[in-house]
Amino acid sequence: MPDVTDTTPSLSPQDALVAVMVAASASDENMRTAELVAIQRMVNHMPVFAGYDMDRIARVSRTVFDLFEEEDGLDALFGLIREALPVRLNETAYALACDVVTADGRHNEVELRMLEEIREELEIDRLHAAAIEWGARVRHMTP
Repeated sequence: MPDVTDTTPSLSPQDALVAVMVAASASDENMRTAELVAIQRMVNHMPVFAGYDMDRIARVSRTVFDLFEEEDGLDALFGLIREALPVRLNETAYALACDVVTADGRHNEVELRMLEEIREELEIDRLHAAAIEWGARVRHMTP
């Protein structure tokens, strides 16, 4: 079987951010509408995505889904993300993932484990991660 990373296209920094969001959403095998809307909203409105081609979201999503099907696909995905993402955007990626996971107002153990994986893979300081997580929680509170 060919190595999936041999056939996987390289990612731009913005693609890597999208991949992190899609991975966070798809981690529990249930991409909720609120999560998909959150991804689209962030890509449409955040300065880091200025000039980003929205059509690339589908391609990046397909790459994430394909890698999730592989035995070591998560490791390969994180390798692609680390390769494409400048270190200065690691906390941005984690913040986006937290916003996606909290967008539907529910967390499950699989999603929380994925956030932990993202935090570890991107080497997010635990104190910074706590602040990012708190920010996501308060942004998505309901009355």
